[in-house]
Amino acid sequence: MAEKGPFRSSASAVQLAGRLLCWSLAAAMASAAVDALLDPQVSWWGVAWLLPWWLAGASALAWSVLRAREKADRPPPHDNARSDWERAA
Repeated sequence: MAEKGPFRSSASAVQLAGRLLCWSLAAAMASAAVDALLDPQVSWWGVAWLLPWWLAGASALAWSVLRAREKADRPPPHDNARSDWERAA
């Protein structure tokens, strides 16, 4: 049995990429708000406020690739089995 700890997770790569996407978007919006409201004049800010936006783009790309692979690996439903969409309706 795997040990539980702060750095151990049972989440899939798709879930982790989705979490990274959400957190990087939150950080990007927060940095954009700081840039718009406070207008920081330090030299490193021009690079620092762009980093979450780049991370959001990269994590969105990673999430979409991982999600597509996850869906492709799913076995097709049997002839008499109802699909997820039919069960949800």
